[in-house]
Amino acid sequence: QVQLVESGGGSVQTGGSLTLTCTISGNTFSTHSMAWFRQALGKEREAVARINQGGGFTDYANSVKGRFTIYRDNAKNTLYLQMNSLKPEDTAVYYCAAVLGQVRNDQYFDASTYRLWGQGTQVTVS
Repeated sequence: QVQLVESGGGSVQTGGSLTLTCTISGNTFSTHSMAWFRQALGKEREAVARINQGGGFTDYANSVKGRFTIYRDNAKNTLYLQMNSLKPEDTAVYYCAAVLGQVRNDQYFDASTYRLWGQGTQVTVS
């Protein structure tokens, strides 16, 4: 069974940085489109960033553009989210998500597109 496991969350001061990682079990990582979502307390889950199978195409939510970077290492079966200049409004549980194959442009920020989810990792910015 394919599983996603996130790590790297924690508490940081405003302006600080964190890097989240997400590893996928098995040998199918390179065939999956990946994304990061987040959910703040009392709010709906929202897309943060996405990356295609090869890593050459990325997109970001306007709220994180210029501050966050999504990238992947297919040889290590690992997805990353580098977060810089963190703000209190970035506080949330962050989830990585995966779906086999390509994702249409109008679907890659839709949570229902993704079939695999990690357990989430808490990021707190104060």
